[in-house]
Formats: sequence, C-alpha cells, structure tokens
Amino acid sequence: MESDIPKFSKKKLTPLVAEEKIKSWCAYQERSQQETRNKLYEYGLHEKEVELIISNLIESNFLNEERFAIAFAGGRFRIKKWGRIKIKLELRARKVNDYCINKALKQINENDYFVTLEKLIQQKFDQTKEPNAIKKYYKVLQYATSRGYEKDIIADILKEIKK
Repeated sequence: MESDIPKFSKKKLTPLVAEEKIKSWCAYQERSQQETRNKLYEYGLHEKEVELIISNLIESNFLNEERFAIAFAGGRFRIKKWGRIKIKLELRARKVNDYCINKALKQINENDYFVTLEKLIQQKFDQTKEPNAIKKYYKVLQYATSRGYEKDIIADILKEIKK
C-alpha cells in the first residue's frame, strides 16, 4: 500500500479544502477510488485523512466504483474500440474490484461488440498491403488482439472474410 503513495507533493492543502476540491474533481467525471486516493496524496494529505475523505465521498455518492467501471468500459469500447480483455486489464490497473469489472463488461451489448470487431477487422484487412495471405491473416489477428479482443472471435470473423 505504501508504494501507491506519491513521494513528492507540490500542494499542501488542509483536509477540508482538499475535500471540497476533490468533490468538484469527482463531480466533473467518474473517478476510481485509486485515482482519487492518489490525487489526495498529491495534495499533501496523510493516509488517515485520505481514507476519511474517500469514505465521505462514497457516502455522499461522489465516488462509486461500479459507476466508474461501467462508464469507463462503455467509453473505451464506444470511443476507442477496445475489446473486453484490454478494458479488463486497464480497470485492474486502476485497482477496480472484479465484481465491478464483470458488471461493467456485461453492459457492453454482445451484438454491438461483434459488429464493432467485424468493422475493425474488415478495415485492417483492407488496409494491410501484404501479398502473402497467411502473413496478412496473422497481421490482422495480431492487430485485433492488441485492441483487446478475444482470439476465437477474431478467428471466426477472419474465416468469414476469407470466404
């Protein structure tokens, strides 16, 4: 836990001022608990003060890990066209618990997911200037897996495109 605490702090704020500032920061966009915790440490607060403010934010509904996970997953899928694997890894990096991650991933519509992946693969397939069909297949497969999509779904779509 100590490794998560930033060592350098530019601003020194009182807990009361920091809480007001962090409330408006959380109201602006959904935040994870860890992001908020890190921001409070940047304000020069100590662990007990930070945890007290975090619990106040949760009680007053400024901070909600489940809501954050759903908003994050939906945004990354719709805007950046990320797959479930990449979204899950990024949420884990932000220390979101598995329950919230799974709930967020279930919010992604199965049909939209498949259609988005199909478009992504078709675009990459058309853009790839590889004369060797096997190399082209693996380049597209590698691209789609790097976007966080599951290999079995990618392979199924690539088989359809080859036909």
